[in-house]
Amino acid sequence: MNTFIVAPSHQHTHTVIFLHGRDSYAKEFAEEFFESQASDDRFFQDIFPAFKWVFPSARPLMSSVFGTEMSQWFDMSSVEKPEERKELQLEGLKENIAAIKDIILSEASQFPTFSPDRIILAGISQGCATAILALLSSQIRICGFMGLSSWLPFSSEVEQLAAGAKQHSFSITDIENLYHLRHTTSSEAKIDIEKVKSTLQTPVLLSHCQDDEVVPIANGKKLCQSLNKIGMTVTWKEYGDGGHWINEPQGVDDMVEFMQNIIL
Repeated sequence: MNTFIVAPSHQHTHTVIFLHGRDSYAKEFAEEFFESQASDDRFFQDIFPAFKWVFPSARPLMSSVFGTEMSQWFDMSSVEKPEERKELQLEGLKENIAAIKDIILSEASQFPTFSPDRIILAGISQGCATAILALLSSQIRICGFMGLSSWLPFSSEVEQLAAGAKQHSFSITDIENLYHLRHTTSSEAKIDIEKVKSTLQTPVLLSHCQDDEVVPIANGKKLCQSLNKIGMTVTWKEYGDGGHWINEPQGVDDMVEFMQNIIL
């Protein structure tokens, strides 16, 4: 998977892996993201000079809706109703969940000792939808997770698989087999309960703007509710305006505060 990387300007302490949205690209998203300002007029790179930023790039996939290739993490029929035509989503999710986990492990290995607790995973829109499933199926405890303007793919299946929350986890194979009502004996589905419990302790920040014209805020609230149901601690932030993006400056302030708290 191709990535756009922004190196830290000070001694490296943490890495943020941030997934762009549908019909976007890593470099384009990074440039726009770094233009976002906090209430003190500072930018993310000013506030976190010791952070490395890794922006993975989704490869072009054929869109069943538009009939052409577009940059997307997985194909889908409706952003507004992500539960529709779920079979379209599986192939891209399987491929990219595995790729994101590989990036997490690779970046955690860049420190003097293997340090997934120095990794922050984030995403916006379809990037968040992909990243949260990557985290939940990884059995890795990272520093934190941030999601903007998004939803949870296969939310009903995830909640069913995670019934009993801290005793269960899942892989994308589990979701696929549950969706197709098949039993799996895949080694990928083997669960380490203690690792699962550790993953569920990852702090989460979710934010959504009420005037989001792409992803209804109800989808973001459903994501928050689902993560709460499976035992995660979620901070929910809602803003009156900002569209399908980061609210400025309050939304930026909230992301900054969240990251400052989890890296202590």
